[in-house]
Amino acid sequence: MILLAIDTAANLGAASIHDTAGGHELGRAVHDIGSGHAEQLMPVIGEALAAAGKQLSDIGRVVVSTGPGSFTGIRVGVSAARGFALALKIPAVGVTTLEALAEACRPQADGRPVLVVLDAGRGEFHAALYDGLGKLRYGPAMTSLSTLADIAREQRPLLAGSAARQVAEATGGGLDIGAEAATADIAVYARLGTGKDAAAGRPKPTYLRGADAKPQAGFVLPRL
Repeated sequence: MILLAIDTAANLGAASIHDTAGGHELGRAVHDIGSGHAEQLMPVIGEALAAAGKQLSDIGRVVVSTGPGSFTGIRVGVSAARGFALALKIPAVGVTTLEALAEACRPQADGRPVLVVLDAGRGEFHAALYDGLGKLRYGPAMTSLSTLADIAREQRPLLAGSAARQVAEATGGGLDIGAEAATADIAVYARLGTGKDAAAGRPKPTYLRGADAKPQAGFVLPRL
């Protein structure tokens, strides 16, 4: 089966075409596009398809990063994956940035838990803890640095993610740090997405913080 993986959860626009039967990548395109995901995602996908010598009609499954990460980027990527699934009548599955980063660091963890931490701003952090077998043990959650430091002291994990060093410093040091990134390589999403159960439903954005915009109480109309 030919699989398309998409990642727009951070500043990158990344797409990869994989042959799941052979277990190898056929072509990819990865660009630092900042905040222009909506305008540049389709050209990135087209570049990956061209590198692989494939067309959209060859795709049998779509994998997309669902965040947490860039609010707009995640919406663009998930919407594209759903659109491809509908148009091509193929399954679409989601992989969180947290599980992708944990998977990328598993060889370095050498059987230890992996605590993935992303800076969410406002003194808050997106986080998830995975055991040595890759099973989720905590999160995904929005939490504080003090809570993460407590978890890290107790579990002694490998730390990964954009806020890994902050957590290491909060514990007083002594913990190993893996990839200090906001997202994993696109090939990791493809690999994880290959084994995902398509019956779990359409991919949805992983938002761990509530909406910032709320109606002002004085303008809320009574329900009839």
